[in-house]
Amino acid sequence: MHNRVEQNMKQIYETLCGICGAAHVLVREPMSRHTTFRTGGPADLLVQPEAEQIAPILEVCRNEEIPWTVIGNGSNLLVGDGGIRGVVLEIGKQMSDVVIEGTVITAGAGAMLSSIASRAAAAELTGMEFASGIPGSLGGAVVMNAGAYGGEMKDILQKVTVLTPDGTVQTLSVEELELSYRHSIIPEKGYLVISAVLKLQPGNADEIQSIMDDLKEKRVSKQPLEYPSAGSTFKRPEGYFAGKLIQDAGLRGFRVGGAQVSEKHCGFIINRDQATSTDICQLMQQVSEIVYEKFGVRLEPEVKKIGEF
Repeated sequence: MHNRVEQNMKQIYETLCGICGAAHVLVREPMSRHTTFRTGGPADLLVQPEAEQIAPILEVCRNEEIPWTVIGNGSNLLVGDGGIRGVVLEIGKQMSDVVIEGTVITAGAGAMLSSIASRAAAAELTGMEFASGIPGSLGGAVVMNAGAYGGEMKDILQKVTVLTPDGTVQTLSVEELELSYRHSIIPEKGYLVISAVLKLQPGNADEIQSIMDDLKEKRVSKQPLEYPSAGSTFKRPEGYFAGKLIQDAGLRGFRVGGAQVSEKHCGFIINRDQATSTDICQLMQQVSEIVYEKFGVRLEPEVKKIGEF
């Protein structure tokens, strides 16, 4: 049986190379190279597609009955130490075009928010400053309605082009996405974001830059950017701040293996010293339990767990 799976994967590898080119199909690729936590075991196959290659890749996966997983920049992911079975589609550089016409920006799902924000600033467009320091890609930001410093994606999104599970391309308005705090309908529908259209406002280049500099200063002074992390580890509980609850529970600097509650900002769990995903996962569970015991508030992870733990 094992040999048949191996042979099957070899065949799938060759088919995918035919679609994307061998340079963009990686075998047994460590996911620690593709997540900001810098942890995670190997993906059987990791593919870096262009937009028009996605549908044929998914068709191969369906025909061969192998699972597939979509990731962006890996800035909100905790991948298990056992890695990910099947095919991982990494939506990145191959899909990162940014086009600005007037106050409208059309960008590929793989474009980084920081680079779209700096292009917007250069074009004297305001409204995207809040996203300039978010270390994620546009696709991931749309999926989870990412936000920071009082702004969120739903404030600037106009429409999103997705690939549906049956392989058709659809364009959805911002209303149809049902965006709320860290939520959209995209995951439950099994959609894959291909590109998005953002609507900004004309602004003053110096003012935009000064807002971005100010937010950067806040981020650098308050967040543990010197260690690998996935940003805020927990969602903000109604009426509370996760970081404050964790701090008040006496957990600043609390460790499991190489994972640690950041001493600089308790809302962040960091990879302090060669942590495994299991270390991080156990630390998250313990923090959540201790906070619940002390304050009766349940912390929900903002970080998404995928793969084999």
